[in-house]
Amino acid sequence: MKSPIHSSLGIVVCLLASGMVALPLLAADETTGAPKSIFNLPTSSKEGRDPFFPNSMRPYEAAYIVNHTGTSALVLRGFSGPVDHRLVIINNHTFAEGDEEDVSTPGGRIRVRCVEIRGNSVLVEADGQRQELTFQASP
Repeated sequence: MKSPIHSSLGIVVCLLASGMVALPLLAADETTGAPKSIFNLPTSSKEGRDPFFPNSMRPYEAAYIVNHTGTSALVLRGFSGPVDHRLVIINNHTFAEGDEEDVSTPGGRIRVRCVEIRGNSVLVEADGQRQELTFQASP
């Protein structure tokens, strides 16, 4: 009959042997010799999700913002706020002067910055170009 020490020693030897086989399979950084990890960021929710925030669109933001149609899809919906602190509504998003935010358009999301609020219009910067949006009252 084998003693418990011999059985434990056999298990340890098997574990060490299996670990020694797996070590050469790790990729190493050529400069430091340390193991390196490679992460591929998903471009859509079909390719992968954040396990901690599964409903988050953060992993796909770069691909999500790139596909847009430009400033032609921006519409000035209205004005609000007191005279000394005017606010504008562009594509259902509220802006003060200097605010910057992502706005939904039919062609995708676009980053918009409110440069100046004028009497009946607003100067915005989006997609690297400035455009004046004029308020059109509905009939």
